[in-house]
Amino acid sequence: MDSRVRGNDNIIDEGKGMASVCFYFQVHQPTRLKHYTVFDDHSYYFDDHKNAEICRKVANKCYLPANRLMLDLIRKYDGKFKISYSITGVLLEQLSTYCPEVLSTFDALARTGCVEFLGETYYHSLSFLYSRNEFAAQVNKHTQKIEELFGQTPKVFRNTELIYNNELAQMIESMGRFDAIISEGADHILGYRSPNFVYSPKGCSQLKLLLKNYQLSDDIAFRFSNRDWAQWPLTADKFAHWVSKVNGNGFVVNLFMDYETLGEHQWKETGIFDFMRHLPGEIFKHPDNDFKTPSEVAKTYQPIGVIDVPHLISWADIERDLSAWLGNAMQSNSIHELYRLEKKIKASEDETLINDWRKMQTSDHFYYMCTKWFADGDVHKYFNPYDSPYESYINFMNILGNLQGRCARHQQQAVPAGAVA
Repeated sequence: MDSRVRGNDNIIDEGKGMASVCFYFQVHQPTRLKHYTVFDDHSYYFDDHKNAEICRKVANKCYLPANRLMLDLIRKYDGKFKISYSITGVLLEQLSTYCPEVLSTFDALARTGCVEFLGETYYHSLSFLYSRNEFAAQVNKHTQKIEELFGQTPKVFRNTELIYNNELAQMIESMGRFDAIISEGADHILGYRSPNFVYSPKGCSQLKLLLKNYQLSDDIAFRFSNRDWAQWPLTADKFAHWVSKVNGNGFVVNLFMDYETLGEHQWKETGIFDFMRHLPGEIFKHPDNDFKTPSEVAKTYQPIGVIDVPHLISWADIERDLSAWLGNAMQSNSIHELYRLEKKIKASEDETLINDWRKMQTSDHFYYMCTKWFADGDVHKYFNPYDSPYESYINFMNILGNLQGRCARHQQQAVPAGAVA
């Protein structure tokens, strides 16, 4: 059964425990594409109206009230409450254009010294799977943006949708600037082990691995407002009690989730903001509990073993695999055709062309083509601008065809007169 459905239904024995709570929030919205037909021939592919509308909607329902709440909690607990964010470059660009006040509140959070910003791919892409050079370029571009906006150099890495394997960890370690990487605490990779420890990735000598406690994370992210769940209503004291019970089976509870959980996926009316407002106080009732950023977790706790992940995993859906983005022929075809253009696109040295190509790499475009409309269907429909995955595929390929044409014309113009292209 899906952990998101089952949840934390076990009654946990009374006793003493302690834990470091590590909150990590993914903050992301894609740059959505315009409706584009085979008859269109313009080269502006992005739906500014829809992007502005959704950005402002989510800002008002989630980003602004949640950031204000986090600032209040940091001040209330004199800096003992700590959190971390991974904000994609494509969202940072949209916030700068449509909701600069949100960037101001993230800057205020950065200046508290209690908030860590993580590194990732700038375009929330699957580039690690298709082009290591492009992947490295996006990680570097994202690092530069975080340094520019918030004065921090990311020391912990999270890949798009927590997609991870041994090779990724080894590449991140080879970059020489990250102390840790985070991923999903999937049952099939952990086996009998607990996600509540720090581990070493296989093949790495320095990098540490932090794994999401998916059961407790999903209790908040997916089950909070589910009245059919045996543990509903989820109160701050009940959740804090579960957190404190890691005694003897770990030192850290990694709570990783979408930031839009607060106010968007779980509406204000569910009580989600009140829950978050009271949670730190309940956690602190146990004198040994604290909050740590991912970097602090990596610095404080030593790895207790090596985790071997030879095959790719993610935090998505029941399977915790890549089928949400690469599970059908439409997704596979579109993404292969996109990355097949890389050399020609980059050879153009046309910044507009390169930027358009990169924005088309955002994983959401392939997520919208997903045909898994069963147990996970409601998740895949969220914020989906298309009526069907087939419509999404056709729209994407129409735009990609135009992009290919622009690239070809650029090549022709670059060929000297009399030369053979």
